[in-house]
Amino acid sequence: MDAEGTKIKVKLPTRVDLAGGTLDLWPIYSFLGGAKTINVAIDIFTYAEITPMDGSEIKIDAPAIQLSKRYSSLTEALDKNDPEISFIYPHLKYWQPQQGFHLYFHSESPIGGGLGGSSSLTVSCISALATFCGKTLSPEETVLLASNIEAELLKKPTGTQDYYPPIHGGLLSLDYGHDGCKVEKLSADVFSTIEKFFLLVYTGSPHHSGFNNWQVLKSFIDGDKKTIENIHALKHTANNLYGILKEKSWNNLPTIFKEEYKYRTQLSNSFSSPEIERLESVALKHGAEAVKICGAGGGGCVFVWVSPEKRDLVRTKLEVEKFKVLSAKPTIQGLL
Repeated sequence: MDAEGTKIKVKLPTRVDLAGGTLDLWPIYSFLGGAKTINVAIDIFTYAEITPMDGSEIKIDAPAIQLSKRYSSLTEALDKNDPEISFIYPHLKYWQPQQGFHLYFHSESPIGGGLGGSSSLTVSCISALATFCGKTLSPEETVLLASNIEAELLKKPTGTQDYYPPIHGGLLSLDYGHDGCKVEKLSADVFSTIEKFFLLVYTGSPHHSGFNNWQVLKSFIDGDKKTIENIHALKHTANNLYGILKEKSWNNLPTIFKEEYKYRTQLSNSFSSPEIERLESVALKHGAEAVKICGAGGGGCVFVWVSPEKRDLVRTKLEVEKFKVLSAKPTIQGLL
């Protein structure tokens, strides 16, 4: 977060989840007696900027989605309940800013990319508005507020793993238990190894995380045997990944990522797609060691684990197949 004169500027990372995604959904981790989610912040950023203005006028601009709105006051913005500002409406309703302002927001993440872009943008907007309103939130308060705002928007339960990388940056192990989430930032040498083998590819098709996760959550609570077995397998895989990262036994990482991919796609057919399957085939054929769906899958981005020696070949072959290789890498940058 930065201040330029009176302008408040927030720039926060998105994330790639490495293992244990979906386990961050309450009450799944409670049913499991605790669970880990491991993710890493990446340098695909979201932005929120607030410029205070005299008077009561509110301006909201997000050029990437062709949004430009003007309201004479907060009362007008809230009373209209304009669907064009549905993303920012719950923020205005919660903070009730008493001074006029100009809000600009933007996400570099592809729409439906599976990188937690909307969650990162939510944290960016919360951070900017909190500063503007003279409030200080703890990380825990920020996560709680962000998850409740997104639940209001999605009309479905949300997990919380996506909010921690924007706040903390780096490579994180999130340990979910009955007393909440404990955050552990893993060491720099572990982070640098992930960076060395990291390649991120966009399939070209958006995903629908809210729908996919809701179907899994419902099936899990309803006692579906297949869902329960795969959720337990994902928990085991995340625990194994944590052990490998702590022991620095890098050669075992491709096996873990393949396991994660296998159990996630077994949860539901909607987690995979023809584009993801084709991307996997091309990447593995030309030297990648593993691929992993980002977020809830069904489209969006795929994380490819490939050695530096094979990276250029894999990149070229994927681009020939019309996949978009993103110039993204892990980052230690976060709000704190």
